Amino acid sequence: MYQRTVSVGSRSGLHARPASLFVQAAVRQPVPVTVGREGSTPVDARSMLSVLALAAQHGDLLVLSAEGESAPDAVDVLATLLSEDLDGKD
Repeated sequence: MYQRTVSVGSRSGLHARPASLFVQAAVRQPVPVTVGREGSTPVDARSMLSVLALAAQHGDLLVLSAEGESAPDAVDVLATLLSEDLDGKD
């Protein structure tokens, strides 16, 4: 399993707009990716409701995980996106 911990970069946290962009990117990945707080049960990164339920705020640390040959690339793409300020992105 490939894991990476990343800090939420969006100033307003992982609310509707940033969460939507993150989930859309997760759907495009070749392997399922999970996201969660360290020590808690991770959720499917492709589920908008699950990602919103994390209630992640700016600076919170989230753990991204995936398995398989494409796991490192998928996790790295999502980690990069999550660390950006997505509030101003289209």
